[in-house]
Amino acid sequence: MPGNGHTTAGRHPRRRATVLALAGVAVVATAGIAATTLTAPGAEADAPAAAQSVEQAAEQSVGQGAGKGGPDVQDVPRVTVAGATRAAEAALAECQAQDVPFVTVAVVDRNGQVQAMLRGDDAAEHTLEAAQHKAYTAAAFGAPTSELAERVADHGPSIADLPGTMFLAGGVPVKDGEASIAGIGVGGAPDGAVDESCAAAGLETLQGLS
Repeated sequence: MPGNGHTTAGRHPRRRATVLALAGVAVVATAGIAATTLTAPGAEADAPAAAQSVEQAAEQSVGQGAGKGGPDVQDVPRVTVAGATRAAEAALAECQAQDVPFVTVAVVDRNGQVQAMLRGDDAAEHTLEAAQHKAYTAAAFGAPTSELAERVADHGPSIADLPGTMFLAGGVPVKDGEASIAGIGVGGAPDGAVDESCAAAGLETLQGLS
């Protein structure tokens, strides 16, 4: 009865002891790589090992996944905006030096998304699309478009039918080791070989890439 000076715990000492023992053995909480363990009397020897194993597992998980998304996610290198801009400027400067300033230069990532583009003086509108498509073709296939043009069949369907591609000289891939990560394309010169030499000049400015 309330007010008699006896608590519930006092009336049931055996039940109270059982609850404490179960709570102490079962609870382990982790946050980040920190772990807190509650232990029942007599289980102190196991507590440091339990906490250490939880911390080690957390540290290993964080170390493997931090900034990478885990073992099933691929890190894809990308040309920086500074590098893409520098490459585009160098390619256009090379074309200007060859008296063909009326070209467009495009630097795209491996998916064909433009990272930098420069339209030279008097460059026709179609050169924007030509430069982007050449750059994407080189990036996607990992080879200069002058080489890829030789693979196109004379008759019937071929890779030249793929949307967004252009198998004409003027595009070069940007590679990080063996991986193709970007492309540089030039369009507008009377000769595709000139377009490609300008694109190659842009590639030479990218440090550590080929």
